Formats: sequence, C-alpha cells, structure tokens
Amino acid sequence: MAAGRAASIMNREAPRSCRSQRDQRWATNTKKGATMTTNTGMKNADGFSEDERAAIKERAAELKKQASHGRGNKAATEELDVLSKIADMAAPDRAVAERIHAIVTTRAPELSPKLWYGQPAYARKGKVVCFFRSGHADKERYSTFGFTTEAHLDADSGLWPTSYAVTELSAEAEAAIAALVEKSVP
Repeated sequence: MAAGRAASIMNREAPRSCRSQRDQRWATNTKKGATMTTNTGMKNADGFSEDERAAIKERAAELKKQASHGRGNKAATEELDVLSKIADMAAPDRAVAERIHAIVTTRAPELSPKLWYGQPAYARKGKVVCFFRSGHADKERYSTFGFTTEAHLDADSGLWPTSYAVTELSAEAEAAIAALVEKSVP
C-alpha cells in the first residue's frame, strides 16, 4: 500500500522531462484561448462558434427578461417582444414572418407567441409547438418554419417533415401552413 502511494507522489512531482508526450500535448492544447478547427468552422476552447455563443447569450437574456415580466401581463409582453423582433427583421423575412404570425394566431389561438432563441415561436402551456427562423439572421438563403416534438404531426407512415424552407408565401403555401398549424394543436 505504501509503495503505491509513494509511486503516485513521485509521478506528481516528476520533472517535466519525465512526463509522457501525451500529457505534454494535452497541457499545451488546453491552454486558455486555444482554438481548433472542425467541420463547423473555427471554435473557441469551450467548443462553441461565435454565432453559437451569440445565440446562447440571446437565449439567456430572453430567460432573464421572461423572469422579470412577472405574472400580470406576461402574454401581452411576450407578444410585443415577438412583434418587435419581427419588425426588426430584413424586409423579405419580415413580410413572411408577419404573415405566419397572422396565420398561427388566427388558426391556433391557444398558442401564445414568445421568443425562442431570439426568434418568433408559438407555445402551448409554455412549451414551443412551432417557430419561425429568419434566414437573414441565420445567414441562410431561406427562412424556416418548423415544429417541435410538442406538435402532433405524426403520420401513420412513420415519416413526417418537421420544418419547411420558406422564401415567400403563396396562397398554396399559406393554406399548407394553416393546415399544419391546425393539425399540430389537437
């Protein structure tokens, strides 16, 4: 037993030249501010890209703001936050988001608007059912209208879409979104 304890003490106190190469590489790679490149681009030592870190900070600010709303006018305040976010969007995304907001709020009045990761979403009992993601904000060529697992869109075939690319809303697209929103809320 004493020999084992002595060996562990010796390993901790071993001079740098006696450490394994793997330990030296690990110490070098884990220095504060180290960066690595992966398929998703430049990442910081904590593993998040700058865009991901911005989204995390925005979500934390949303949660802090929600906690400060209190119980009184929470729904009204959250809807104002959503409308404000839509108003701040680039013109093409704003037009689509305004129309989707109108469709969701008229076809499923039980869903309440709220911000979710900085983008408009619609929730039932606090859980997001559907959401809109601005393509401009995500640096994509299209926006996304999607559903979470809270939506009841399950198909008998075992396969169903959960998000849709949106560049503009034709009458046909509006009808499809309206039908999906109605189906998502039993």
